Amino acid sequence: MNEEEPKLARRHANKHSKIKSGRTIGERRERLETKSERLAARAKVKKRQNLRIVITVISFLVIIGAIIFFAVRFVKQREANEADTAPTVVVKTYKPTIEIIDENQAGSLTSRMSEYIGQAESDFKDVGLTPVKAAIPAGSIREVDFYLDGVSGFIKTTIDRGTAVTVEDAERMLRYLAGQGVSEFTYIDVRIDGKAYWK
Repeated sequence: MNEEEPKLARRHANKHSKIKSGRTIGERRERLETKSERLAARAKVKKRQNLRIVITVISFLVIIGAIIFFAVRFVKQREANEADTAPTVVVKTYKPTIEIIDENQAGSLTSRMSEYIGQAESDFKDVGLTPVKAAIPAGSIREVDFYLDGVSGFIKTTIDRGTAVTVEDAERMLRYLAGQGVSEFTYIDVRIDGKAYWK
């Protein structure tokens, strides 16, 4: 039996055919990109990535700025509310009403010493003692001697100590002497913190 060999179709007969004879299926490849086109595509991708990063950073900064703005506003509002409700502190100035004898020739009564005498006068009255006069001894610019009503001696004080503790020490010493039966003395010295002397 003789088998006939297949006849090849002519090329012009395949013009309208979907299958192209004599060509491989893979022949219709995509056009190859040039180097410059690849670089341009990469640059475009990189530009998009950079834009995303910039937008993210700006968004982050806006959020942080908003948080700081509202935090500062809250603190200022709170301070304003506290200032409105805070009690007003009035600083009291003391002026002496008792006689002041300055034994220094040059005159050593300063405004600080005058205020000290006025404050001590008030503190003595708070513990039930009545000052009648204050003296600044000759040669001294920090010592003040107080003479009290009904007390034989005077009280030596210094403006370097607070009037409240000085008066408290003097009053305690007067009670101690009264408890010991001592009614006559020259002075009580309360210029040193935590100690008192009498003569």
